[in-house]
Amino acid sequence: MSTSDTSAPQILFVDDEPNAVKYFQRAVEKLAPVITASSVEEGKHLLDANAETLAVVISDQRMPGGYGNELLQYARTRYPHIVRILTTAYSELGHTIDAVNQGQIHRYIQKPWDLSALTMELRQALDFAALRKEHGQLLREKMMVRQIQTVSNRIGALHALALSLSEPDRPSPLESYLSTAASIGVSETKPNWLSMDYADLVSAEALRAGQFGHAVRARLEEIRQSRPDDSGQGPLALLASLMGSDAVKIAADGASALLPGMQDLVEFLETPSDAPVSARHAAWFAYLIWLHDGGKSLQAARSGGGVEVRLCAPTSLTTERLATWISEFCDTQLKAR
Repeated sequence: MSTSDTSAPQILFVDDEPNAVKYFQRAVEKLAPVITASSVEEGKHLLDANAETLAVVISDQRMPGGYGNELLQYARTRYPHIVRILTTAYSELGHTIDAVNQGQIHRYIQKPWDLSALTMELRQALDFAALRKEHGQLLREKMMVRQIQTVSNRIGALHALALSLSEPDRPSPLESYLSTAASIGVSETKPNWLSMDYADLVSAEALRAGQFGHAVRARLEEIRQSRPDDSGQGPLALLASLMGSDAVKIAADGASALLPGMQDLVEFLETPSDAPVSARHAAWFAYLIWLHDGGKSLQAARSGGGVEVRLCAPTSLTTERLATWISEFCDTQLKAR
């Protein structure tokens, strides 16, 4: 095995013939740094160790312990950004055709090599790898912008919904919602909006928000009819009945409760655009609106494997604070990618 400068995109050449390795290095050393291996297994090891800097892998077909197309299939599965080339004698053409048909390789170079043709093929492969890398970076940036927009729009939709359903001049319950969501933690699964056409995404998000708003309004009306004031059981008892009495543990003084790490309390922020939000999540948001209308709020903090919520006085959600929440949730989603 040999290595060269790792600051530039590299070529991995795998061949068990020392003369072929020597000839290849001399032929292409001016194009890019070269790493060499003499077997399929060694090639796999070097792929794993240098995947971030490798641009091209070129492998002989028949070697002791395995075939080159096996190595290229390994590269295709794990490192699809690397350009794959198979080189072999005419007698191995059947395996070469199989490799091409299965998408394992981009090019086939027949032995013995023509020096000018070899360097031209590798120069084109390096250019193609650079274009693919640039395209991947642009795609990641595009997806990052879309993710920020979607998360921001979802928080904005929640804020608008809360203001439209709350009593006039009452603080928005969004602070309680977002603090609880932050304490539980947003799922690290990749949302489906990254692969959707933007027009389809906007349409799906609007439909989803409208359906959620309708469910929250209906649940809020039920709560207001059943609890016209705060008499009788405390507000946390209502939360227990909405979320499930076994899921919420109320403290003896009735001022705090322990919620397990229930992901359905953050559904609106993390579930796919084409997935309806659950009735329990609608009940949770309706409860927060009802609680704020009654002059109370929830303060959330992580506690063991769950979240402790404590009754407190509501606070106004300023524009600056809302912008901070949006930034924090966008950062959380982007780190999960």
